[in-house]
Amino acid sequence: MIQNENLSPALRIAWLFFCFLITSGLTQAQEIPEAFKKKAERIIRMQPKTYLALDTELQDEKGDTTLLRYFANLSKSENYPEGASYALDQIGARYRNISKFKQAADLHQEALTLAEEANNTGLRVRALNMLGVVYRRTDAIKTALDYNQKALELAEQVENPSTHIKRSINVSLNCIGNLYQTLEQYDLAIIQFKRALTLEEELGNKLGLAINYQNIGDCLEYKGDLEGALENYRKSLAYNEEIDSDYGRVICKNSLAQIYLKQDMPYAALVLLEPLSEQSKAIGDFFITPLVYINTGWAHTKLGNYDKAHKYIQDGLEMSQTHNIPSNILYAYQKLSDLEQERGNYQQAYNYYVKADEFDKEISSATNFRYMNDVIVRYEADKKTNQISVLAKENEIVRLRLRKNQTTLLVSALIVGLISSILYILYRQYQSKNEKRVLSLEQNMLRSQMNPHFLFNSLNSIKLYIINNEQKNAVHYLNKFSKLIRKILEASSLKEISLAEELETVELYMNIENIRFSNEIDFKIIVDDNLNVDNIKVPSLALQPFLENSLWHGLSPKGGQKMIHLFVKKKAESHVSIEVVDNGVGREAAQVNKANRVLKRKSVGIRITKERLANFSKDYQNNFDVDIVDLFNDKGESVGTKVILDIPII
Repeated sequence: MIQNENLSPALRIAWLFFCFLITSGLTQAQEIPEAFKKKAERIIRMQPKTYLALDTELQDEKGDTTLLRYFANLSKSENYPEGASYALDQIGARYRNISKFKQAADLHQEALTLAEEANNTGLRVRALNMLGVVYRRTDAIKTALDYNQKALELAEQVENPSTHIKRSINVSLNCIGNLYQTLEQYDLAIIQFKRALTLEEELGNKLGLAINYQNIGDCLEYKGDLEGALENYRKSLAYNEEIDSDYGRVICKNSLAQIYLKQDMPYAALVLLEPLSEQSKAIGDFFITPLVYINTGWAHTKLGNYDKAHKYIQDGLEMSQTHNIPSNILYAYQKLSDLEQERGNYQQAYNYYVKADEFDKEISSATNFRYMNDVIVRYEADKKTNQISVLAKENEIVRLRLRKNQTTLLVSALIVGLISSILYILYRQYQSKNEKRVLSLEQNMLRSQMNPHFLFNSLNSIKLYIINNEQKNAVHYLNKFSKLIRKILEASSLKEISLAEELETVELYMNIENIRFSNEIDFKIIVDDNLNVDNIKVPSLALQPFLENSLWHGLSPKGGQKMIHLFVKKKAESHVSIEVVDNGVGREAAQVNKANRVLKRKSVGIRITKERLANFSKDYQNNFDVDIVDLFNDKGESVGTKVILDIPII
């Protein structure tokens, strides 16, 4: 029962008109032509058993549900289950394409029962696949995968499969690929689609080619490969144009528009989307129509047409709610949240965000995903088991043929085993030495971070606040000091930490050290907006030695304004660049000061840090780099030092 209470007035009128058209096409009582009655009786007398034979006979009538219903009832009364199964399956597909999923599932289930009664493999595979498609459309993932897995297993058991069975295998692969895609296993999904693509090319099935290129494009879009997605969507559109599929054209153009929106080309997107609103409604598929409306609203959001944007997205939401399509409802709430954020209505944007989050949790329930993963693992394990079984048989044949060479093979195996053992022992020794070296570096690093000078100076500075009765400052800096010590101790046991944690640690360190300089040091951390420092890994406690070097050698002997700025930037795709810039006396003056000092201070922190960075980079494709640059003004006078660390992230 369709509920349209939540539709806007304009959509309600359009929906009533649409229902009238659909009802007249699907359920209107009409006189069955005598010619079709005779044709139906002739087919039932012949009783063709294959899907292809039935499809050829009823090619002209399979779009008319009234005639198909008559044929199904007549087939049942004449004990012809194959004919009834075919007709009910075709009616179910029609109902599915107008989003009447409950009726479609019932019809496909009845078609499956009749196919099982007739023991007809081709019709059983067809009905199982169609049930999988219906349940996937309603986001019932585990049920959908069950049906498609059964269809694929059944079809692959057929020796010398017909063209219809081969196409059914492709449908199963395509559906399973879509379900992997739902699970965000995009690489596995692409493997399934490419398998299906190869088979469709062999069969010359242009509709299948269009569908699989579209699905590969979807996966690439989710992976962020927008150019790859565009290429596949355009191939799919070309095939849909060639077979003159209105439904396929709507899907492809909506997908292309979605890419243009992600590439910040809203005008190009609108050129594709605006004609699609009426076209998608005319087709009658209320799965794709809401997506067209929501994307149109998204385009208007980008162009600043907020009222238009709200109307389109709201209409898409209402259609999705009416037809109970959770994924589209989630998408609509996300775009409404984006729209309200652009408007500056942050409370409303947050409300929509909360609704979207609730739907996301509902769709992606833990039970569903756990079941899906278990089924995928079981399916892949079964395939591997079968492959291993085949390989074992082939190995047995080879072993029998090479029985005379058993002694040679045995000796070779012993030699290989001996060499492998020696190599393994040597590797373990090398690994043990390397682990000891890393441990030694970490211990040296900890000693460097917690040197007595820093601890005593910090405690003396805090003590001075206590003596001067500055309780708030004493408590404030004591808290920072204790937090810094805790972070140093925690980080010293870790090989790497997030850049966000490292920046927090050095900020604490600089706050404590700044007490010695009467808070005269202007310390800032500037991070590029396009960087997510929570996702970038760096060696723990890697930046402190460079800051300490700036303080001790650069700023300590300098009078006047003192500054240290720390910049974090993206350098290409493979590295993040961290720059420590100070306005100290420069390296040349620092060397002179160091030579004249009575108290010589041995600094090993930077050397240790370089070794740790070298060890850290072994786990990445790229190397680290440390560069120290002297800064000069126009007169050639030293105005500070810049340390540049290039740390690999790939």
